[in-house]
Amino acid sequence: MNKFFCSDYSRQIGEEIIGSATNYQTYILVECPTPWMSEAFTSKWVPDNLRILVAEVQHSKLPIRFLLIANDDSHRVKETTLLIYQKQEGLSHGYRKQEFKLPNIEQVAGVVRKWLSGGNPDFQVENSVTRDILICTHGSHDQCCARYGNPFYFHAKNTISELQFDHVRIWRSSHFGGHRFAPTAIDLPEARYYGVLDQESFRSILTRTGDIQILHKVYRGWGILPYVLQVLEREMIFSQGWNWFNNKVAGKILEQSMDNNTMLAELTYENPAGSVYTYQAKLVKDAVKTRVLKSSCHATQESLVVKYAVDNLVLVDRKVASYANNY
Repeated sequence: MNKFFCSDYSRQIGEEIIGSATNYQTYILVECPTPWMSEAFTSKWVPDNLRILVAEVQHSKLPIRFLLIANDDSHRVKETTLLIYQKQEGLSHGYRKQEFKLPNIEQVAGVVRKWLSGGNPDFQVENSVTRDILICTHGSHDQCCARYGNPFYFHAKNTISELQFDHVRIWRSSHFGGHRFAPTAIDLPEARYYGVLDQESFRSILTRTGDIQILHKVYRGWGILPYVLQVLEREMIFSQGWNWFNNKVAGKILEQSMDNNTMLAELTYENPAGSVYTYQAKLVKDAVKTRVLKSSCHATQESLVVKYAVDNLVLVDRKVASYANNY
């Protein structure tokens, strides 16, 4: 019996979780009843045509993440929900959602193939739900996601119900990385990643109220940005508070040293009034927060996890909208 729990170890050593949100062009979420195998798309309810498609996409190295999702009704309903989240280019809030209700899971592969080739698949539906929150409960892949993900999912459903948030859906999800931060979540369509969650921090994230400093502990980063830029975006959150979440953002690395120990990063944002601000900062490898650790319960060797600190944050450009005085 493996007694090592990677999430317990990560908490014990005080690992900082910022900079661990993965960056994908597209998320393809397929409703499929549990239980799921360790490799999710080998599970018994996944048809061969979908398994083949996922293998083809992985082989071609496309920046697409397939995930299985389920809720408490998934094994009872007579239809399959397919969600495709596509990253928006330029300054953005995150991803654009397309939702499909299919008669069964066997039709998912055909719809996705048509979508990937630029076609307009049938079965598309408009849905008023504006937020899909994925909780990793994939215990067959990593035991921490069962140990922490399952109870969190159960209580999170109640939290959403208590808040009467009809525009939020919560899903169990197959593995999307970072199980040592269990319970871990993706908040779509923005694709912000969270970890080490409890119901108090989850309520703050849902309502965007409360002490913003809670994000020091639970914010893994924004999936539209490269890993190293996520710590810079968190600095902007702390300077502007929850209002920051209303901005459209884009970021890039301008320069980096040969050893990747220092980088020059740029972050541009547009506020709701239409004013655009560009900041630059030096990102420096943080020797104190950089760790060597086992990144999962079943890891056979340790990995180096590099963390960065923000140095010399400077406003380099601003274009104030003419009507911004009303903002």
